Amino acid sequence: MKVYLIGLGKMGYNLALNMKAHGHQVVGFDVSVDVLKKANADGIETIDSLDQLQKDTERKVIWVMLPAGKITNSTLLRLKKLVSENDIVIDGGNSDYHVSVERAKEFADMKVFFMDIGTSGGTYGALHGASFMVGGDESAYEYIEPLLKSMAAEDGLLYTGKSGSGHYLKVIHNAILHSMMEVIGEGFDLLHASPFDYDLKNVAYTWNKSAVIRGWLMELMYHALDQNKKLDDVSTVIHSSSACADAVKSGMDLNIPVPAFGLSLLMRQRTQNQATFDAKVINSLRKEVGGYRPEA
Repeated sequence: MKVYLIGLGKMGYNLALNMKAHGHQVVGFDVSVDVLKKANADGIETIDSLDQLQKDTERKVIWVMLPAGKITNSTLLRLKKLVSENDIVIDGGNSDYHVSVERAKEFADMKVFFMDIGTSGGTYGALHGASFMVGGDESAYEYIEPLLKSMAAEDGLLYTGKSGSGHYLKVIHNAILHSMMEVIGEGFDLLHASPFDYDLKNVAYTWNKSAVIRGWLMELMYHALDQNKKLDDVSTVIHSSSACADAVKSGMDLNIPVPAFGLSLLMRQRTQNQATFDAKVINSLRKEVGGYRPEA
């Protein structure tokens, strides 16, 4: 399948390599000339202007992989002038699901399909197999399903239904992730401050191999501590989580209490003026999730 991939940052570039490795024709675009040169060197076809999309008269699949917010919104508005009837536009970033619902309506008025895809797995998953949560028109999903299935991890593809549902699911996913990181951070903070001389790297290793709380995050905790046992070069400032904030707001709207999400948000805000080992643990995990794996 031919895919136009807009945004060749860490996630986008690895998605492009993933597509290419599975036999898809990838045409990349990025505002950085250096990135485009690198893509060409890696065998990825590129365009240097979005206007070139208009030259393609076949049905187009256009995947936008840019930071959520202003840059994604402005790019999607630009695409509205460049797409044709029956094209498929994908937003694979962490956009506000409310905005995605409205975008789907706007593109539908043009007889263009808009798909919101929550993408999990970090840069490692983008390259080796991601988790995709896909909202939007079912017929459009069926058209891009072979592409997504080839790029996804085993059992890593889920069609979630109507527009907005993919991005909403990613919000809740991220809020859960941030809360899990907070819990691990608090636990290792207590171990670090305790009167006992624990080797935290060995604790993480043993827990990951045999304990009830084993899992990928504990594996990443071991890897971070294996690289730096004291985590002494890790920042203690964590930016607030928009996912937790959005999940808390959704909980209020739906009258569903989500105290763990709220506390995780407050604890991140606390790091703006108080340094803790907890924050170092969480930032180490965030870095690991961002693409650093033992086998990478």
